[in-house]
Amino acid sequence: MVPRILVVDDEPNIREVICFALERAGMATATAGTGTQAMATFRAGKIDLIILDIGMPDMDGLDVCRQ
Repeated sequence: MVPRILVVDDEPNIREVICFALERAGMATATAGTGTQAMATFRAGKIDLIILDIGMPDMDGLDVCRQ
């Protein structure tokens, strides 16, 4: 089973670079650009790991972790 990693960052270029590297390593990725989107994606499907930006505009990464 391939691990599924959620990459959360408000910068699209950063998400793309991280996903590119993870996918080349054989991982499956999902992305979110906000903390709110991250929570929805996490609740909607099986996520094995989250790579999370701390400084996001709507809900920072620490708030996402707490939830």
